[in-house]
Amino acid sequence: MKIKWTLFYGSLIFLAVLILYPQQEVVISIKEGMPAIPLAIPDFIVHSSSPETKATAQELHQIISDDLKYSRVFQLLPKSYYSYIRPLSPEKIFFKDWESIQANILFVGELPESKGEKFLFECKIYDVKGERFIFGKRYQSEKTLLRLVAHKMADEIMKKISGERAFFTSKIVFISNRDGNDELYMMDYDGHNQTRLTFNKKQDYMPAWSADGRKIAYTSYRDNRAGLYILNPFEGEITEVVSKGTNFAPTFSHDGKKLAFCSTAKEGNPEIYVATSDGNNIKRLTFNDAIDTAPSWSPTGREIAFTSDRGGTPQIYIMDAEGSNIRRVSFGGSYHDGPAWSPTGDRIAYVSRVDQIFDIYVLNLRTEKIIKLTESNARNETPSWSSDGRHLVFSSNLTGTIQLYTIDYDGSNLRRLTSKGENKLPDWSR
Repeated sequence: MKIKWTLFYGSLIFLAVLILYPQQEVVISIKEGMPAIPLAIPDFIVHSSSPETKATAQELHQIISDDLKYSRVFQLLPKSYYSYIRPLSPEKIFFKDWESIQANILFVGELPESKGEKFLFECKIYDVKGERFIFGKRYQSEKTLLRLVAHKMADEIMKKISGERAFFTSKIVFISNRDGNDELYMMDYDGHNQTRLTFNKKQDYMPAWSADGRKIAYTSYRDNRAGLYILNPFEGEITEVVSKGTNFAPTFSHDGKKLAFCSTAKEGNPEIYVATSDGNNIKRLTFNDAIDTAPSWSPTGREIAFTSDRGGTPQIYIMDAEGSNIRRVSFGGSYHDGPAWSPTGDRIAYVSRVDQIFDIYVLNLRTEKIIKLTESNARNETPSWSSDGRHLVFSSNLTGTIQLYTIDYDGSNLRRLTSKGENKLPDWSR
């Protein structure tokens, strides 16, 4: 099967990234509760009278600004502050001007005149207090990849300045019925570029990204049974992994070597299995008459969180990766499901039902404290973490139809990502 889609990775051949100057490592550690880094990002300098080039500059500026603001690592200074300082000149940076408005980092962007369907974007990052250049990049790209260029630049800033895991070029895979059938779709982390991945007349469910972001494991009824498949969305290749029994809830380990999933292949009871990432060497991990499902790997790969009703009601449990040392970690309430282990390793998000209302909670494994992320008379389910552990994507019928939203780890900054059809079961690439 070949996917009729402009390939994300194939398109990267049009994107040239050049290092302008030797880079200096400036890493500012950001911990929970620390203030964000004040960053100035004035309007980009356009060396052209072309309306198209000016529009390109504005769009790049907007996307990069939105990315950095969303990160919670940077605090973007208000544009009104820039009126108090001298006009920006790339040849001479007046650091005292920028320090006077409390900027720690200065982002300077320049665009020469665009020609045809390509554009050139040059950016430089400065340490204001240290009065020095940190690093610079030059991007030459097709205009169709403008959003990708902006996200890649934001990724660079995150990695170089804060040392944080960058996620702006990450993807979210999900299920949507917008075209009449439950199929796999993919979009940028911010909801843009929503693209259909599978084309069949049977339902697809529960997609999960591989560690390298090149494969997606999922359940499909394409052969009138719940088989487990692996899709390479950038090559259009689909491989069947498990066909016997009912198979669902796949999840790749963080090192990319293993695949855990739920199956009724043995004895007809839902149990958790583990295999190599290509679906071979399948091994059963749980053995009981209860329903064991929804596995989620710890970042170290040494443990798996999962849902089981072995105690009478669905609760969250953790076991060692070999299936031993099983212990319950959710208490109180009669329904807890869908654990999602954060990339930082210290939190597990899950769904809890109280008075027929489904909300998302987060358990801090270190402090054993629980916070409630969603607070609405809606069904909020299937949380999945961003790679930096600061954000989650989930599904909700908050507006009447099931749509996808993101929310920060502390319950703030709720954003809706989808609107067409009904959308569910998201998984955020790492």
